[in-house]
Amino acid sequence: MELEWSYLFFFPIILLPAFILFFSKKKTSKCSYKLPPGPPGLPIFGNMFELGTEPYKKMACLKEKYGPVLWLKLGTSCNIMVVQTAEAAAELFKNHDISFVDRFIPDVNLAHNYYQGSLSLGRYGSFWRFQRRICTVEMFVHKKIRETVPVRRKCVDNMLKWIEKAANSAEKGSGIDVARFVFLASFNMLGNLILSKDLADPESEEAAEFFNAMKGIMQWSGIFNVSDIFPFLRKFDLQNLRKKMARDMGKAMEIMSIFLKERQEERKKSEEKGKDFLDVLLEFEGTGKDEPAKLSEHQIKVLVLEMFLAGSETTSSSVEWALTELLRHPEAMDKVKTKISKVIGPNRKFEESDIDNLPYMQAVIKESLRLHPPIPFLIPRETIQDTKFMGYDVPKGTRVLVNTWAIGRDPECWGDPVSFNPDTKVSVYQESQANTRITR
Repeated sequence: MELEWSYLFFFPIILLPAFILFFSKKKTSKCSYKLPPGPPGLPIFGNMFELGTEPYKKMACLKEKYGPVLWLKLGTSCNIMVVQTAEAAAELFKNHDISFVDRFIPDVNLAHNYYQGSLSLGRYGSFWRFQRRICTVEMFVHKKIRETVPVRRKCVDNMLKWIEKAANSAEKGSGIDVARFVFLASFNMLGNLILSKDLADPESEEAAEFFNAMKGIMQWSGIFNVSDIFPFLRKFDLQNLRKKMARDMGKAMEIMSIFLKERQEERKKSEEKGKDFLDVLLEFEGTGKDEPAKLSEHQIKVLVLEMFLAGSETTSSSVEWALTELLRHPEAMDKVKTKISKVIGPNRKFEESDIDNLPYMQAVIKESLRLHPPIPFLIPRETIQDTKFMGYDVPKGTRVLVNTWAIGRDPECWGDPVSFNPDTKVSVYQESQANTRITR
């Protein structure tokens, strides 16, 4: 976690109130809690300077000394419990899900009241359950996935055309940025599924503005913010992150309003066409009890934006890492090519339905995801009450991180955890998939 030198000017602002809070808590705190183990940290700042720019790696190293559950303190009041093994994660989600169901709202997500209507940051309750249900039913069930195969086929074909065009126009011996085209294709895929339009179209100024605004939102969400550690600094916005988020979030909301008005005009004309996710949200009529009677414009805009934030960067980074591992391991690349050629033959394109017949390719993808999860931590949770977990006391308000990066490289689960070796894990991944199907 790097702090720019300009922020040192503001350290006195941090230190004076922090000292007061620290010493007042020292006098009143009780030692009755049996907290999980962790490094002692510094007065006032706790462990915030020990974690570096890749905290998930540092936390994984601490697992050897402190075990599967790690306790950290950032600032004077930010308590964090880190879950670092598959066994501990299973215990959390199977037996303690309700106690750890709340969410922490980062300062930047206060911009334009984004957290009000957010699924990823929403407080647990009837509206959150409704959001989860409608997203699952309308986006993620097998029937919907099968129905939208042509949309994904079109976006993949366009991506291949972009790559071919860039390769043909590139200077001899120079490379092209394949990752950029994968990201654009992922973004367009979501645009077509949710809004029935391409949103990474270089010929559309409106689409380009929305695309750039969304990239800004992703960028500001991923930067360490001192205001999340010292809440009394929120009013100062020392890093200008909330200001930048408000600018890009405002632009994205503004363009979403235009999309909504366009769709409402189309619906007035009663033009028959297939329904997308936006139509589902606009047409929704609930009971008004455990679910809203209608969704507000703000709720619709936030839910749509959330689908883009959750699905674009994660998809493109996963594909990029899988390609990287195949380039690093040409023997695996050759084997994947051979398997694909054997299944599809010489005269047709690869289709999604072919995936079930390619267990080795599935193992390559899962092995890449194990080593390079698109997000190293799951979305942070927060305890809604004092609770017991694996023999430890976890106070109310504790933030909970699940370190997926550490779990994917746990030697107790994977033997040689840092090696990319799909050949030895085909049967493991097939068994895991079978168990998932049984428990669905």
